[in-house]
Amino acid sequence: MTKKQKQTLIRIIITAVLFFALLVLGYVGIIEKIPYNIVLYLIPYAIIGYDIFLKAFHNIKGGDIFDENLLMLIATIAAFAIGEYTEGLAVMFLYQIGELFQSYAVGKSRNSISSLMDMVSEYANLYVDGEIEKVSPDDVEVGSIIVIKPGERVPLDAVVIDGTSMVDTSSLTGESVPRRVNVGDDIISGCINGSGTIKAQVTKSFENSTVSRILELVENASDKKAKTENFITRFARVYTPAVTIAAVLVAIIPPVILGYPFDEWLERACIFLVISCPCALVISVPLGFFGGIGAASRRGILVKGSNYLEAVSKLDTVVFDKTGTLTKGEFKVTEIIANDCSKEKLIEIAAHAESLSNHPIANSITNSFGGEINSDVITDYHEIAGNGVEAFIDGKRVLCGNEKLMKSNSIQYKSVMTSGTVVYVAYDGKFLGSIVISDVIKENAKESISRIKQNGVKKCVMLTGDHKSVADDVASKIGIDEVYAELLPLDKVEVVEKLLKDENDDNKLAFAGDGINDAPVLSRADVGFAMGSIGSDAAIEAADIVIMDDDIGKIADTVSISRKTMRIVKENIVFALGVKAIVMVLGVFGIANMWLAVFADVGVSVIAILNSMRMLKK
Repeated sequence: MTKKQKQTLIRIIITAVLFFALLVLGYVGIIEKIPYNIVLYLIPYAIIGYDIFLKAFHNIKGGDIFDENLLMLIATIAAFAIGEYTEGLAVMFLYQIGELFQSYAVGKSRNSISSLMDMVSEYANLYVDGEIEKVSPDDVEVGSIIVIKPGERVPLDAVVIDGTSMVDTSSLTGESVPRRVNVGDDIISGCINGSGTIKAQVTKSFENSTVSRILELVENASDKKAKTENFITRFARVYTPAVTIAAVLVAIIPPVILGYPFDEWLERACIFLVISCPCALVISVPLGFFGGIGAASRRGILVKGSNYLEAVSKLDTVVFDKTGTLTKGEFKVTEIIANDCSKEKLIEIAAHAESLSNHPIANSITNSFGGEINSDVITDYHEIAGNGVEAFIDGKRVLCGNEKLMKSNSIQYKSVMTSGTVVYVAYDGKFLGSIVISDVIKENAKESISRIKQNGVKKCVMLTGDHKSVADDVASKIGIDEVYAELLPLDKVEVVEKLLKDENDDNKLAFAGDGINDAPVLSRADVGFAMGSIGSDAAIEAADIVIMDDDIGKIADTVSISRKTMRIVKENIVFALGVKAIVMVLGVFGIANMWLAVFADVGVSVIAILNSMRMLKK
């Protein structure tokens, strides 16, 4: 609880004690016998309501006349003027309780996002000439060596050059399971180092680091309001002066024109003003969106504004880039088909032949072998452009490559039909078998696509520069509805433009990608999702929502959060306006009293705020 909230709570407690004493005095019939007893009510009224006076005064000076503070003042002062001292004090007292509750709710919602600010390390351990010096992360240059001790927060993006440890990434990704890092692995700022001391070389300046980009996104999120928020703001600006004028007419017209008692209609006007206070709308709606953004951030999903959260709730189509989004972007051996030898022997010979190549396919074969490469047995190695490699192992000629290589060397091979890349292997003029290498589909891709559709998205589309056979195979395995293959980056933009034309105004299209060539498409889509932890800076900058750990299942989470947020926001709007309208009518006809008016204001506000706080639940 903040200092201001504590002060308000103390004032509420003091007022409650005095108010209770006045109620007891009134019950036993003493209060009426005290001359000028209005003073006894004005003391607690001043204690609980002086800040409302100050706010109203400052707002009037600033030209913002019609707000809830002025409504409370007019209503309570008018109640005192007609002798309703208890009701006037009760309205201000309960209003302040509602304000405290609202302040607490907003603070809790804000904390769900501002907790991200704790990701910034206050210092970096700079390693220079064998000595460690504590410096500000701002002062560390790219290429410098830093030391991260157990329990310390990683201050800058870097690559590990010495040591191994477990790194807690939960503050960034929402995942509780620590990740092991070894020499050569990247570590990102904002994570917490676990058990081991590590040395790392800085790869990005502080202003370009992951944690700085996250904080910038969070700080700017509140500037981009949803259409519903903007509507409520505009509505309140018209609504508040309209109901104030209406209350004045209620107080004047019946007594002046129709001859009704002035006191009675002044009381009805006061009741009307209390009921009409727009607090429930102007607080609960933004709070609902803020809670939604906070709920997303706890899951490692950074939403750049409530307008994007609202847009996600209307998603009809989600378009995915394939490599790095639906697949891991890593080539791996997925099948070994041996011919007249064991699979182990086939992969060993192929690994030796490919060991001198830096090609991704060669690396995937040597990684799959996993054993020690004896370079002494390899001679006369050379690459055959567009075909494969040739090498002599223990004096025997080995060929590893595509069908062209087999045909050009008159090797009788068995062709393999698959969506992956096939490496055929021949040893001493004889065909040994084939190795299938594929870009591995992410483990949760099929489940994630299914969840996205369960959340109301009608169509999932995949774009890729790969061959159509590869794309079709991936699509069939994970449940993609449409495939566009063999595309250049500009082709992807054209496809998205075409899909956007097919959407109506009420439906939205999202694109999810991670590469630098995805930035133009991310910008063009209604909502752009960047897969953040391995995503390029350009993609993250262009996107509207960043998934920090590249889990496409969190796209489904975002859709679910956005639709729950919009459902809560709409519930609050309908509930608040509905209750207020009913009680307003009852108040005008003299059926509703001041206590029912207080419920229509403070009670409705508290219920709407409680409803919005559902978004803060994990």
